[in-house]
Amino acid sequence: MASFKLLVGLGNPGSEYENTRHNAGAQWIEALAQQSQCSLRSEKKFFGQFGKVHIAGEECYLLIPTTYMNLSGKAVQAVCQFYKIPPEDILVIHDELDIPPGTAKLKKGGGHGGHNGLKDIIARLANNREFGRLRIGIGHPGHASQVANYVLKKASPDDYSKIEQTIDESLRYVEDIVSGNLNAVMNKLHSFKA
Repeated sequence: MASFKLLVGLGNPGSEYENTRHNAGAQWIEALAQQSQCSLRSEKKFFGQFGKVHIAGEECYLLIPTTYMNLSGKAVQAVCQFYKIPPEDILVIHDELDIPPGTAKLKKGGGHGGHNGLKDIIARLANNREFGRLRIGIGHPGHASQVANYVLKKASPDDYSKIEQTIDESLRYVEDIVSGNLNAVMNKLHSFKA
């Protein structure tokens, strides 16, 4: 059974982007690092915050790219080349417009759905789309023209609380996720609603 070796949380660097909707993936990695008592450190050669943890008996790498979102692939590519990690052993955690706050979806493979972080990762993995995705719902502003502004804003207190609850809930299944028991996790996680 496949297992994930590299867990990547997407976001934008800098205090002005902290707790914005677009940083839900980075927030997930921060929460996992805290839960695992792992301190993420800035790693220039990986263009990100980086750490190692043991989950379900496996050594895993945690990464939060410190490039801007649309260059996320640069960090992913650097870690994959250094540790010889194939795309199917990567799990990318990111914000998802198409599902409401308080929900999360897990899947393997697929397109980028217009997400600039995923777009860059796919491009830098030589168009390989076979990595896993944990999609944290942030909801949609209603019109495509409002998306850029929406994702870079802080969520309302109610939505933010739902996003946090979703992160906590999905972290309960981190051992199964890392071990590749995706169907078991999907059954539980996809019915969760904060």
